Amino acid sequence: MSRMMHNPRIPVGEKVKYKFSDTWSKLIRYCKAYLPTIILALVCAVGGTVFTILGPDKIKQMSALIGEGIFGNMDFKAVTTVGLTLVAFYASSILLSYLQSFIMTTVTQKITKKMRNDIAHKINSLPLGYFDKIQKGDILSRVTNDVDILGQTLNQSIANLVSAIVLFVGSIVMMFVTNWIMALVAIGSSLIGFVFMAIIVARSQKYHIRQQKLLGDLNGHIEEVYSGHNVIKAYNAEIGFNQKFETINKKLYKNSWKAQFMSGLMMPLMHFIGNLGYVAVCIVGAILTKNDPKMFDIIPAFLIYVNLFTQPLSTFAQSMSSLQSAGAASFRVFEFLEQADMEDESHKTQVLENAQGNIEFRNVKFGYDPKKIVVKDFSATVKKGQKVAIVGPTGAGKTTMVNLLMRFYEINEGDILIDGISTKELTRENVHELFCMVLQDTWLFEGTIRDNIVYNNNQISDEQIETACRACGLHHFIQTLPNGYNTMLNEDAGLSAGQKQLVTIARAMVDDAPMLILDEATSNVDTRTEILIQEAMDKLMEGRTSIVIAHRLSTIKNADLILVMKDGDIIESGNHETLLAEGGFYSELYNSQFEEV
Repeated sequence: MSRMMHNPRIPVGEKVKYKFSDTWSKLIRYCKAYLPTIILALVCAVGGTVFTILGPDKIKQMSALIGEGIFGNMDFKAVTTVGLTLVAFYASSILLSYLQSFIMTTVTQKITKKMRNDIAHKINSLPLGYFDKIQKGDILSRVTNDVDILGQTLNQSIANLVSAIVLFVGSIVMMFVTNWIMALVAIGSSLIGFVFMAIIVARSQKYHIRQQKLLGDLNGHIEEVYSGHNVIKAYNAEIGFNQKFETINKKLYKNSWKAQFMSGLMMPLMHFIGNLGYVAVCIVGAILTKNDPKMFDIIPAFLIYVNLFTQPLSTFAQSMSSLQSAGAASFRVFEFLEQADMEDESHKTQVLENAQGNIEFRNVKFGYDPKKIVVKDFSATVKKGQKVAIVGPTGAGKTTMVNLLMRFYEINEGDILIDGISTKELTRENVHELFCMVLQDTWLFEGTIRDNIVYNNNQISDEQIETACRACGLHHFIQTLPNGYNTMLNEDAGLSAGQKQLVTIARAMVDDAPMLILDEATSNVDTRTEILIQEAMDKLMEGRTSIVIAHRLSTIKNADLILVMKDGDIIESGNHETLLAEGGFYSELYNSQFEEV
């Protein structure tokens, strides 16, 4: 996908100005592989329209033959021949129109499928810093609403617009062939419609792009409220969130109303212009017929041409409205697809397969915003098989160090080494393979308990799964479920927050990576379960390097090394007994947890 886009990557957080022509140029390049098929569909649309345009000419011939037959001998054979030809024309028009619709529907579904796949792949290639600056609901809106709007436009409006152009031009040509005076009258009465349509299109662009943006904001707000519904209820914050929803919804309503109102003006305007053309042609036709009775045979065909001529005006109005919405939707999709990816690592050949577990942080400096450094000068050495705890107050930089170790973010200065090899020389995938993680925020997907524990590792046996679950005290609970390890995890499963955490801990156990990271892994379990997990973890972490982040300092008493962080720096280090004896910051943190007991 990225090779198809010729635009430079957009730096994270940078705003891009919407331009209708540029956006549609990108869309055409994006659909390059499907252009031959799209052109075939448009050819079918053109063919069907041409047969429609030729129909009135046969009606004119039939009218002339019938008119001559009224005052003489009726040539039924000629009338039948013309009639059958007319039927063949309209049948061919219907067939070609169906083929065009079938082809465009198929191509559109392929394009939207590809676009959704590209968005899904893009999500995996973006740095985490991008997701810190955008709402989840806004991304979901781009995947669903924006892509759907784009698909509808490609499926309907493009072919309709091409057919309308052919019908418009063809009807003009046939009107001039039939009678140039009435043709000029019909065209002259319709020029005012084009002027108003151009004005409306120019003014409605900004409302369509605002409409799509506000729709993304609204989806983001709804997703945020839904995920935190219990907290909102607990703090009686419904009124505040409802007010915010009403504010966004009101803005969306105003912009949508303006966009649809201005687009809606086109249809009645075009109908008025069309009826005005009918009246003008009828008046002029009556005058011409008075001077030349033969003109009467032309009028029925010419009225059909006037109808064919005014039809595209309505189609133009509808298509331009759809194209505006599709342009706004495409802009949002391409804005996301053109975000700067993580650094390409295809050139890296260094691979660390059997890590010993020696880790070194060397003068690491980092800030989520380069102007605001969070970790100022972090240096530490973790030896093979050590259990290292990182403690400190909230905001000290503990989780940030783990994120840097896993290369979720890239450091600003300094280096991080594993077994003497800089993580900068290893691919992210290689670094991730060396660690298994248990985070404070549990993440389970809809699937069986077995699937959630095995997760992306099909080499795990049933015995390994059961051993891990026994070690963390989860096996007995699973056995009480109707389907045991095959129980589906969904909203009806009824797992508590602690039980969900135990599943993620079992997942980390069976992963069997050489290094382990626990970020508040026991924060959602009770004290008794925490002791059982701690004993199981101690046994499983023998010979493995483990990094533990914990606010509950009683859980890291047996750590080989405790690093005390404050304001992004290490201010103390040592084991539990040594740090208590020093009576420093760690001692204050530890004793403060028992002051109210």
